[in-house]
Amino acid sequence: MIYMTPRAFLDTNVLVYAYDRSEPLKQSIAFNLLDTLANSGTGVISAQVLSEFFITVTRKISEPLTFEHAITRIKNFCQFWTMLEINEMIVLEAIRGVREYRFSFWDAQIWAAARLNQVNLVLSEDFSHGSFVEGVRFINPFLPEFNLHSGL
Repeated sequence: MIYMTPRAFLDTNVLVYAYDRSEPLKQSIAFNLLDTLANSGTGVISAQVLSEFFITVTRKISEPLTFEHAITRIKNFCQFWTMLEINEMIVLEAIRGVREYRFSFWDAQIWAAARLNQVNLVLSEDFSHGSFVEGVRFINPFLPEFNLHSGL
């Protein structure tokens, strides 16, 4: 019998907080989460998340990363994390998510990528904590009650 290890899809904000020195508590939580998921091989990200990460850490945080540092981080994520591509099916499913669940398009694309790749947990502060939409649960890892092991 084959057992699949549960996976967790990380939204952009988790990656960004790991490099945002203006939020030391969230930075510590994000680093621990990234380390745990990378070591267990259960973390999942998408091309969209990496694109948003690059823009945010090089332009929008209080102490932006250099392009070189951001590129190095992205290469590391690509090497050690399961990477989901955004394709036409995900875009169409995201549009349905916008229409039916009133997600923003970019959040809908996170939901659609998770759902269509059978990843049942999204870690993000952008969704309603504890909500469950068509097999995908959204958990905010920055809340005090967060426990990764109960989420997986």
